[in-house]
Amino acid sequence: MSTDPRASRDVDTGSSSLRCRVEERVATVTLDRPESRNALSVELKEALHRTFDALEVDEGVGCVLLTGAGKAFCSGGDTKVMASAGRPPSMADRQRLLRWEHRLPAKIRAMPQPVVAALPGAAAGAGFSLALSADLRIAAESAFLLTSFSRLGLSGDYGGSWFLTQLVGTARAREIYFTNRRISAAEAEGLGLVNRVVADDRLQEEAFELAREIAAGPPVAHRFMKANLNRAQEADLKTCLDYEADRMVRGAMTEDYQEAVAAFAEKRKPQFRGR
Repeated sequence: MSTDPRASRDVDTGSSSLRCRVEERVATVTLDRPESRNALSVELKEALHRTFDALEVDEGVGCVLLTGAGKAFCSGGDTKVMASAGRPPSMADRQRLLRWEHRLPAKIRAMPQPVVAALPGAAAGAGFSLALSADLRIAAESAFLLTSFSRLGLSGDYGGSWFLTQLVGTARAREIYFTNRRISAAEAEGLGLVNRVVADDRLQEEAFELAREIAAGPPVAHRFMKANLNRAQEADLKTCLDYEADRMVRGAMTEDYQEAVAAFAEKRKPQFRGR
């Protein structure tokens, strides 16, 4: 992949059900199955894995914007395929498949670039979990979130129980899972599930602007910052302080730090290069 931050380019996802384009260091990844509300087919899951594996190591990408085509973000698993599949696979086969699938939310959380999810409509089931795995979420006014799992007699996947508990606390998370109630964009913002709610016709523009602003920042510092914030959810204070101190020293040794200091003195915007 090209590492020229000025280059606009399409990324080959290997599937017509997933589009990816890089502009101004923002990789916009679009689930493109609007006829099924962007349900996660096997082909789409495979394309997501390939694409995020590539973006993770792409130095020309400073932020990833994940969204859905049409009027939905993602409706979760493809229930039509589930219904036509007949007898479910064996326990061992299903566990192997889920372990592979669950690499995706783990990768989104751990990858060095911040990930913004833009929700034009429903984020349900695994789509709900996938949205929560992003670092930030921006929703259209008509969007909503729904766990959906109990409707299918299932308990949930894609890390949704973990992400939701981290975001809203255990009591709220249990209520949302057990009742399977629909959460409007406005309520989701109040709960802290989304960072911002915007008019439907402004979603893609405002989501891209947010991602572009992040992508223009210092890549090394953002990588350290994201790791620090992730660690804060799992480690004790002393461990977090030790890692913060180490990363601050490492950050002060980068060319980006020197550029930022010079830009501040010269009253101009810094030009970060990720080194």
